[in-house]
Amino acid sequence: MGKGFYKLATAAIRIFSHRMKTEWEVPFEEGPCVFVVNNVGFMGPIEICVKFDERDRCHPWINDELVDARKIPAYARKDCWWKPGTFRAKMFNATVPYLAAVLLPPLVKSSPYVPVYHDQRIMLTLRESVRILQRDGALVVFPEVPDARLSRKEWISTGWLRLGEMWYRNCGRALKMYPVHIDRKKHVFRVAAPVWYDPGKLFREQEKDLVSALTNGMRGYQK
Repeated sequence: MGKGFYKLATAAIRIFSHRMKTEWEVPFEEGPCVFVVNNVGFMGPIEICVKFDERDRCHPWINDELVDARKIPAYARKDCWWKPGTFRAKMFNATVPYLAAVLLPPLVKSSPYVPVYHDQRIMLTLRESVRILQRDGALVVFPEVPDARLSRKEWISTGWLRLGEMWYRNCGRALKMYPVHIDRKKHVFRVAAPVWYDPGKLFREQEKDLVSALTNGMRGYQK
């Protein structure tokens, strides 16, 4: 299945689901950037890829497990797509992972996604990401980890932030990152002011500040 399937599927989702509007804290400036988005379960990535204002130039980072139907059920449970320990969780555990295993692989494979690997192949992810940014494209990253989402800790995975170093080495420019909070109750994408990776500092010197700024924007916290 090719791009035609992706366009048809995403159009159907837009028609038969709530519309989402985009609110920008500061006016958006064209150019290469990364949108750093809260997950909101498995629907978060779908919402941002289908209904976001900048969706046509976005390339989401998608874990490679989501193109393998055999791996999706375990991945869905591991990634906490629903609140564990509830009555509904038992029903969801028995149905949603297997439904996702049927629907997600053809949708993901036909989308403009960047496969994310968790081994030495991560360099393929980073190189493809740099190529997309060089074409003035935009990346979409979902860095929240399940434990942080449940406990509200101010913590996200940070390995992907090395992209800032790689981007600067290749293009001599600082990486611009927009934190995005998906509010599904109010049907709004709230895009915070951009956060910049500082190429003049070592990663360890700015990691804490980057995590704090990105997390605040992703969670929709007031400054």
